[in-house]
Amino acid sequence: TSISTIPGIFGKIGMRFIHKKKNPFHCPEINVDKIWSLVSDQTRENYAKKTDGKAPVIDCVRAGYFKVLGRVSCRSSLLSLKPKFFSSEAERKIKKVGG
Repeated sequence: TSISTIPGIFGKIGMRFIHKKKNPFHCPEINVDKIWSLVSDQTRENYAKKTDGKAPVIDCVRAGYFKVLGRVSCRSSLLSLKPKFFSSEAERKIKKVGG
């Protein structure tokens, strides 16, 4: 067999993405159950003692996560988050807890 008969060697194959920039597709994710790991232990204990219904504002983007996912169950404590994106399941779970 010659090289010209082997499929996939010559010619244009697939779709082209002209001037592809990988940065717009960068979206690190974090699950709902790991959100409290973004806060210090001292902050976590302070808000656990409070009974006035206030929740800490956790800035996920500052910690390096852009999207919050809801793959696992959420802890039964109030959450106030500031990510760029939510999955619909994560949003439902956070609202169910009262965040």
